[in-house]
Amino acid sequence: MSRVPLLAIAHARSGDKGNACNIGLIARKPEYYSILVEQVSAERVRQHFAGVCFGEVERFEVPNLHALNFLLQDCLDGGGTLSLRADPQGKTYSSALLRMEVDVDAESL
Repeated sequence: MSRVPLLAIAHARSGDKGNACNIGLIARKPEYYSILVEQVSAERVRQHFAGVCFGEVERFEVPNLHALNFLLQDCLDGGGTLSLRADPQGKTYSSALLRMEVDVDAESL
């Protein structure tokens, strides 16, 4: 087993809906989807964004796209029109999530 950043097996997109951030995490290959499902839980994402996300994190599985969608509540300091944060619309959250590490069979990379 090798520990790799999610970037090695997935790509992501993110954006805002008010004070919530939506992150789509998509497996680079269909066989990587099971790794995402097993290792990237809502709780783990919440811990990864500790200090930034102050609300609930929900995970939605999208198996036909080999993807997971995460909804992070109360993480944008009010959102684009209210926040003084450098990223009030959550565009960089996808890059931040791709830094999370997962365990992968080295032969499958």
